[in-house]
Amino acid sequence: MASKSNQPKLLSGGNPQIAKGYGNEPVQAYIAAMPGWKSDLGRRIDGIIELSVPGVRKAVKWNSPFYGLEDDLWFLSLHCFTNYVKVTFFRGTSLDPVPEGKSKHPQVRYYDIHEGQFDEARFADWVKQAAALPGEKM
Repeated sequence: MASKSNQPKLLSGGNPQIAKGYGNEPVQAYIAAMPGWKSDLGRRIDGIIELSVPGVRKAVKWNSPFYGLEDDLWFLSLHCFTNYVKVTFFRGTSLDPVPEGKSKHPQVRYYDIHEGQFDEARFADWVKQAAALPGEKM
């Protein structure tokens, strides 16, 4: 078991500070470091994405997990905040129904998940739709 000093630092809102990296390992480190109920939610989100998108690519950039079908072409990311986890759909305005959370970026939409309020079926449907769209280069 890792000591407290080996745990990633939690940034503003409880977002884990994880070094940039490609692949499953940095994403799993991020999920493990998500505080409280958010870690279980992160595992559920990750599992749904893996089941919905065979061959999904993963990375951690800017202290957030990213998911795509090619390195540096992403359809979704997530980020911890104090009271919720924000999922970003980079082409969210193309999803049906469109996620409610608006962004200053015209195509981006957010899905804010509060404790006990995760609609797994809706999320899985959005993930499948998002993965079929062109990825966002980052």
